[in-house]
Amino acid sequence: MASYDLTPQIAPNLDRHLVFPLLEFLQERQLHPDEQILKAKIELLNKTNMVDYAMDIHKSLYHTDDVPQDMIERRAEVVARLKALEDAAAPLVSFLQNPNAVQELRADKHYNLQMLNDRYQIGPDQIEALYQYAKFQFECGNYSGAADYLYQYRALCTNSERGLSALWGKLAAEILMQNWDIALEELNRLKEIIDSKSFSSPLNQVQSRIWLMHWSLFIFFNHENGRTQIIDLFNQEKYLNAIQTSSPHLLRYLATAFIVNKRRRPQFKDFIKVIQQEQCSYKDPITEFLTCVYFYYDFDGAQKKMRECEEVILNDPFLGKRVEEGNFSTVPLRDEFLENARLFIFETYCRIHQRIDMGVLAEKLNLNYEEAERWIVNLIQNSKLDAKIDSKTGTVLMEPNHPNVYEQLIDHTKALQGRTYKLVSQLLEQAQAPAQAAR
Repeated sequence: MASYDLTPQIAPNLDRHLVFPLLEFLQERQLHPDEQILKAKIELLNKTNMVDYAMDIHKSLYHTDDVPQDMIERRAEVVARLKALEDAAAPLVSFLQNPNAVQELRADKHYNLQMLNDRYQIGPDQIEALYQYAKFQFECGNYSGAADYLYQYRALCTNSERGLSALWGKLAAEILMQNWDIALEELNRLKEIIDSKSFSSPLNQVQSRIWLMHWSLFIFFNHENGRTQIIDLFNQEKYLNAIQTSSPHLLRYLATAFIVNKRRRPQFKDFIKVIQQEQCSYKDPITEFLTCVYFYYDFDGAQKKMRECEEVILNDPFLGKRVEEGNFSTVPLRDEFLENARLFIFETYCRIHQRIDMGVLAEKLNLNYEEAERWIVNLIQNSKLDAKIDSKTGTVLMEPNHPNVYEQLIDHTKALQGRTYKLVSQLLEQAQAPAQAAR
């Protein structure tokens, strides 16, 4: 299963602090040698201010109570720097901790800056000090303090680039504190800025979208509505293009969300085509399961992939989260996935057969005969499936379902207006490009 570990592909798109939860999960699952994980933690910690944590990891890695002298010196430097930043930001922090004084702030940032300077002698230097202090707190692992100061900094900041940097930091802090509702709000704010901001290069905008999608995995697989919202985000044209161009491994998470989410089936047909297109650039048991069912009608292969999918999910840091650690669902994602995967096999198998032997179907579903019969009975009752079980012959009889030609016509033409608009927009952009270049 280590060959399906996506941490090497995901980690470069995360803040280094967000990598620690992934390493903790991998260490617990023992997918890699413990020494390798500890060395990776040390390497990450060396570029943060979490020196005490680094010392503890060093002791575990080398089985000693002693730590290198450079770590001791580094700790002294961090403490001194933290004190200096605290003193520099103290006037503004003191103001922000005074409820009566804070009431004087307004929505107009320029008014606030003038008021702070005139009444409290707080100027740009102190506001910049608050940013540096918040950033340093984050690097020390004080995510709660960092989140508060970054929020307050953004209310005063007039530099859009600095404000954007503070928002990324605030998002990371909320994720690390597992404040999923607040983190989702910050994620949506960040998306709005990324989609509307004028970037120096289109590649920078694409990279920002890629970062946003990677960071969002923490939220979407922990938030109550996350499995729907990941489809809404990742399946947008600009974001799906970014996935196909630079991060096809994210297809694992979008595929999983589609499989466990019954409310997004209309979009599923187009997504299946993407899976087929990207087989050369990325595949794993989850994406291969979909190709087995929907392209090759290889139900034996799909059954085998289901078993592999179970292992992939259990050993994925985002998909394998344990219920007792606070997952919102009362049913582990693995169980939801397997139940819906069986449904996918059953639905597809029934579309190409009118009479189905129960024993064969049980084998395709990876169930024994009694379990398969009970599962199909429940399915027929709950989903109003147009089928019946012949107990004497041990078969499932499917009623013929002739598609309505008018419904087919509507289905094929309902997206025509959107596609036409997109085509016209592309033609206009191409026509305007030479004119802009001439200017």
